[in-house]
Amino acid sequence: MGQTVIRVENLHVGYGERLVLEGVDVQVQAGEIALIIGNSGCGKSTLLKAIIGLVQPQAGRVELFGEECGGDGAAQRDVLLRRCGVMFQYGALLNSLTVGQNVALPLQMHTNLPAALRQEVAQARLELVGLGAAHDLFPSQLSGGMRKRAALARAMAMDPEILFCDEPGAGLDPVTAAEIDALLLMLNRDLHTALVVVTHELLSIARLDGTVVMLDGGRRVFSGSVAQARQAEHLAVNRFFHPAARALE
Repeated sequence: MGQTVIRVENLHVGYGERLVLEGVDVQVQAGEIALIIGNSGCGKSTLLKAIIGLVQPQAGRVELFGEECGGDGAAQRDVLLRRCGVMFQYGALLNSLTVGQNVALPLQMHTNLPAALRQEVAQARLELVGLGAAHDLFPSQLSGGMRKRAALARAMAMDPEILFCDEPGAGLDPVTAAEIDALLLMLNRDLHTALVVVTHELLSIARLDGTVVMLDGGRRVFSGSVAQARQAEHLAVNRFFHPAARALE
């Protein structure tokens, strides 16, 4: 077994008095594909935000690369997060910057590389995702699938060891969604990047075929392979993977 790069223990997260996650445990190994799944409102995106520090847990522990990244250690958390990349659900590209400038932004913020070298790295990342000709375009000139690719290129700008993806196929047609999944699999295979993918898309789950962590009502109700999830007897898991059959009951 490889190094544990993410460890979440007994995580509790709430907004005001509403508890969204309750006692969640998750582990992700180096180079692993972890699929955080569940129905809308189950806490998937909140779990991702808690791991990367966008929301503060009420209780529990989050570790990255064996180091705790909660509490008052903001500086240490920032160092750990520089080893991670995040592909947000809607891309979160800055419309005032070109695509190349968007991709180079993490390098500008977190390194001392000269501008010319930052743009060279950005071009290489764009070519990696099939957008080599889009460097000088603006996000408004891109299709939805191209914006997702650009967001993926930016998330990979600093060669992260872990890539977090929040609903990478959301809003895309089936062909483009499959292309995004193929890119993620390529990054995992060729660069050994660990993937943490939040999704509810059954086709994407089948293609990525990683370790499934299912949330229901803010709790983890299943952890295992996709094949095991398809055979699981837990009602919420069974309904998720066999919605047509359950709808006929």
